[in-house]
Amino acid sequence: MRKRLWVMISAAVLAIAVVLLVLHVRHRTPTVEAAPGAPAAQVAVAQRGEIVQVLTLAGQFQPYQVVDIHPKVSGFVRHIYVDIGDRVHKGETLAILEVPELQAQLAGTVSEVARSQDEITRAQHEVQGAESTYAALHSDYMRLLQTSQAQPGLVAQQELDDAQAKDLSSQADVDAAKAALDAAEKGLQVSRADNRRVSAIENYTTVVAPLDGVIIWRYADTGALIQPGINSNDQDLPIVRLAQSGIMRLRLPVPEAYVRYVHTGDPVKVRVDALGRSFDGTIVRFTRNLNFETRTMETEVDVANPTLAIDSGMYANALMRLDHAENVVTIPVGAVVIHGSQRQALVVDGTNHVRIRDIQLGIQGNQLVAVGSGLEPGDRVIIGGQGKYSEGEAVTPVVEKTPSSETAPQSGGMIDINGDTNSANDGGE
Repeated sequence: MRKRLWVMISAAVLAIAVVLLVLHVRHRTPTVEAAPGAPAAQVAVAQRGEIVQVLTLAGQFQPYQVVDIHPKVSGFVRHIYVDIGDRVHKGETLAILEVPELQAQLAGTVSEVARSQDEITRAQHEVQGAESTYAALHSDYMRLLQTSQAQPGLVAQQELDDAQAKDLSSQADVDAAKAALDAAEKGLQVSRADNRRVSAIENYTTVVAPLDGVIIWRYADTGALIQPGINSNDQDLPIVRLAQSGIMRLRLPVPEAYVRYVHTGDPVKVRVDALGRSFDGTIVRFTRNLNFETRTMETEVDVANPTLAIDSGMYANALMRLDHAENVVTIPVGAVVIHGSQRQALVVDGTNHVRIRDIQLGIQGNQLVAVGSGLEPGDRVIIGGQGKYSEGEAVTPVVEKTPSSETAPQSGGMIDINGDTNSANDGGE
């Protein structure tokens, strides 16, 4: 009795296993529509979806600007406040130079300004004296002239002539004093200008940061003699090298075929594997010139780096969105047949017979291609070995499940009527 029970249990377990195996096989096996005697054909169903073309390019980060900080004057480093890796802000003091002769020159210009002011004071007094003398002599001359006119012969002509000469001479003295005052005032302007010049030079002994950035190298230490950076051909070392790293430049070599998709202001997704992070960038400039050797155009993407997470020299992969199509009919790339300049698809109709249709293509992804006309959602298209089938031939369709949408770089291919593989762009536009 017990043996019979074990046999029954074993038979039940075996039956359950067989059922599960059948269900599993049915689940994994594509649906086959019966067509006795007809060859099988793998088909995909045309669907509505979206295709986005993206281009992946590798680039290397570099600072937005790199500046070598030279002083305007030659001197010894009295103190240097920064070292490599320090973050500085615009206007922050980087180093102070010691130039003793400048102090003497500045003191001399201050004394010259004071002397010029004294000259102006003296010239003003001389003008006042000359004007007073002129007023007295002019009054004397006018009285004698009026008396001579009222009583002719009362005043000797010689006396009248002498009074007139003194009057004219005193007037000339006034003009000369005013000219001397004007010269003294201009001398003060020259002295002050020289004082401002030397003061400006003296201010150059304090070296400040021209922009926000990071010190990426330091060339001088305390006590070092630094030469002025006034000659672009001079090989004298700077004090420090400053990099503006709050914004990073990412230069990308865009291939010639994709140059037409590059537009200023377009967003770019940037992936930095070294950090395990992605950043948002923007196309800000491009050369509008192709490199004759590489057939690429340099394109710059600016990436904000407020926390300085990105270091200069890091590699990144940038995803540039080229083109996209939404709510379009999509089919696998392998379903497109090239026949000369015409694109075609082999459609299996409702009676499982092959129909050749001319189609117009849109943009192409890695696996899917958009169909502008010639197909409707739900149409079944053959996706392999199209050369084996002919118009009106009966087939047994085997439906393969395919995605309706795709985000992929522009690549892949389609089947030529002779069996060659070609890009979907050979007439897709």
